[in-house]
Amino acid sequence: MKVGRKLGAGFISILLVAGAVGCGENETNTSPSPSGGESPKASATTAANGKKVKITYSMWGSAEEGNTTQKAVDKFNASQDRIQVEVVAIPWESYITKLNTMATANQLPDVGMLKEDAVIQWSSKGMLKDVSAMYEGTGSKPLDSLAYKYNGKPVAYAAANEILLLYYNKDMFDKAKVPYPPASLDKAWTWDQFVETAKKLTLDKNGKHPGEAGFDQKSIVQFGASVENLPWQLETWAISNGGGYYNKDGTDVRVGEDASIEAIQKVADLYLKDHVAPLSVGQTDDGIQRTIIAGTVAMATNGQWNVGTSLNTAKKEGLKYGVAVLPYMKEKVTLNTGGANVVFSQTKNPAEAMEFLKWYTAEENNWGLISEGIWMPTLEKWYKDETLTRKWVENPNFPPYAEYKSAVVDYAQSPAARPASWFYTNYTTEFNNLLGSVLGDVWTGKTTAKDAITKNLDKLKAANKGK
Repeated sequence: MKVGRKLGAGFISILLVAGAVGCGENETNTSPSPSGGESPKASATTAANGKKVKITYSMWGSAEEGNTTQKAVDKFNASQDRIQVEVVAIPWESYITKLNTMATANQLPDVGMLKEDAVIQWSSKGMLKDVSAMYEGTGSKPLDSLAYKYNGKPVAYAAANEILLLYYNKDMFDKAKVPYPPASLDKAWTWDQFVETAKKLTLDKNGKHPGEAGFDQKSIVQFGASVENLPWQLETWAISNGGGYYNKDGTDVRVGEDASIEAIQKVADLYLKDHVAPLSVGQTDDGIQRTIIAGTVAMATNGQWNVGTSLNTAKKEGLKYGVAVLPYMKEKVTLNTGGANVVFSQTKNPAEAMEFLKWYTAEENNWGLISEGIWMPTLEKWYKDETLTRKWVENPNFPPYAEYKSAVVDYAQSPAARPASWFYTNYTTEFNNLLGSVLGDVWTGKTTAKDAITKNLDKLKAANKGK
């Protein structure tokens, strides 16, 4: 998933115009207060020495990206006379290593980005502040589904709301005279309907479909579907089939249950038996680029953020795509996620750190990311208030309003939306890395999901305990 990585670098140019975009549509946003609408209270530190409290914010990116992000953060610095924020840019490849080094030296930033799968682990080691009271009295608390929780208490909130969707190429559907996938949850396709539709959209070089006499699976020129099999996204189908990766609090592993194994095998069989999907070994996070944008696949699952990170450009170049709810096996399920901004426990100025963080993630201050389709808002009112929803969705960067509202806005608020496991489970990095390795031969048909998972179940359980 690239939500996390886009979190900081994504601010670089888009947030520079965020103020202009937001202000153009709502004049009340021209001078937002540091707390995203609350009147700032004087800091004891500031009052004592008359100087601004210095806060450091870490992000992954190049020095150039850091400089550009600093220009955006300067908007906050200019909005009040109490807090001064300095951006610390660290290359993506060495981000966690650098933070670990800084932690050892007691030199962590005050606030910063943290990979989704590292939040609970850092919290369990006492490295993050409890932010459960950060939004009290503000009316700007993010959705509960976006809280990273350790021991039942929020230790971070996702800076954006993201869900998994089904994308599709409208021209391919039109040419095949096949109805579009449903945008409404109550009309969601079953898995069997999804596979049968994918067969109608899969063509070999002679125009034959899977199941037809003469179909050549070795000469497919258009695939009907692609289901993203990155380990974290693959959990969707385990849950949908009545299983899952973990128990309710993430302390025990369920991936070895028959329902979980069956779901994973069904995803593999899209390539191995149904012949409707291209081979994917679950190692690269470029699924939409490889499928919908490449023009080789009619339907593909992936995250909502792709609207802004890649599909907008493709749309301008002529791609006609649509969005729909995911198909389901037994239960209707999508995963919601979002990259985290955290307050590090080593900060000497937690109140100021939290004040900046509230400002930094307020919709009016990251409007560019929202209007581009990279982020979705974190406050419920943007989903419930039609005026705000239209302000957000009714723009040329999105598919038609009714379609997007149903397949994305409403879907994100439905019972189908479940939190990704890293919101509440420790050691998901170790578990997902191991699971991805274990499943490698499943995708190519060298082994089955049952054999691969059963043989490695003890290791997967150990990974869940950090062993």
